[in-house]
Amino acid sequence: MTGLDRRTFLGAVGAAGLTTVLGSHLANASEQTCGPKGTGAIYVSSYTSSGHGLDVAHRDAATNAVVVDRTIPGVSNASWFDISADRKTLYVTNEDENGQISAFSLADPTTPKLINKKSAKGQHPTHLSVHSSQKYVLAANYSSGSVVVLPILAGGKLGDVVDLAQHKGAERDAHAHQVVNDPTGKWVLAVDLGADSVYVYKLDVATGKLKLNQQLKLPSGAGPRHLTFHPNGRYAYILGELRAQVTVAAWDPAAGKLTAGQVVPAVPPITPGSQYPAEITTSKDGRFVYASVRGSDTIASFGVGDDGKSLKLLRNTAVGGIYPRHLTLDPTERWFYVSCDKSGTLSWLPRDPETGLPGAVAGKLALPQVNSVFFA
Repeated sequence: MTGLDRRTFLGAVGAAGLTTVLGSHLANASEQTCGPKGTGAIYVSSYTSSGHGLDVAHRDAATNAVVVDRTIPGVSNASWFDISADRKTLYVTNEDENGQISAFSLADPTTPKLINKKSAKGQHPTHLSVHSSQKYVLAANYSSGSVVVLPILAGGKLGDVVDLAQHKGAERDAHAHQVVNDPTGKWVLAVDLGADSVYVYKLDVATGKLKLNQQLKLPSGAGPRHLTFHPNGRYAYILGELRAQVTVAAWDPAAGKLTAGQVVPAVPPITPGSQYPAEITTSKDGRFVYASVRGSDTIASFGVGDDGKSLKLLRNTAVGGIYPRHLTLDPTERWFYVSCDKSGTLSWLPRDPETGLPGAVAGKLALPQVNSVFFA
């Protein structure tokens, strides 16, 4: 990828220059955790210039360290994963100028085999999710500011895009960063950093067509990146990238409408320097929310109150690397795994299940331009 892409622009611009840079050429609710019948494999994405792309790994039972077993050749700029409900097919974004989505067979989870790849009809697809109907893959094209729908065919194979929803920013170019379905499967939500909006679509499962139902506009410059739902399905937590904060939004699944509520900072007010949060996730019991914060290079831990309606920042914990792009909890929720692309490190930290808080970094793996970790 050439020019000033989305992986470098935040480090190259101060607050005064955000509007200009975001309007120029720029290059993660479906959580990246596995269900109770996972394959046991771990997949790690990295940008291709690192020589990796898609790595297959396992976890050392004694140390909880991630150990890379092999690199799957020919996977260009892998950035995001999701898996079919039967855990037979892995879908991967190829975050290139001419973006593609790849489907891999997991007949042998330790050696994914490419089934096919299809155009994402846009630039730099940065996120995808398998719709709960298992009939479609949804993908967000960052640089194009669009969301696309690709049908899943027999054997997990992908078909050509059947619909494209184009976003339009008011003050900056649109930059779609995430697309997921709500817990009911009835609605599709797309988070757009450039448009300062979360779009809610109705998906016609028979045709794959999207119909806009709501555009929740957040304050100018909020730059929402990702969202995650509370397990009760009544609240969504929207993480800002350009403003280090989380917006709690009530979710009405009958109407397909978000209503913005409490706004909570992701770092203490005395935190020096610019902060750019990246990933957000919720514990399975709904008691805690976590966000990675680039700048302070921490995990922000939030306590959840009022059955999901409110958040309180509890602590920021150092992750032992620079620019934590992604974090995930392992299936036991006793460990955090954090990908720091600027330091080229994947670190792991224990989690106290009672307090919900991360402990000190227990170990690190050197992995250039690491992007995300997926427990399949």
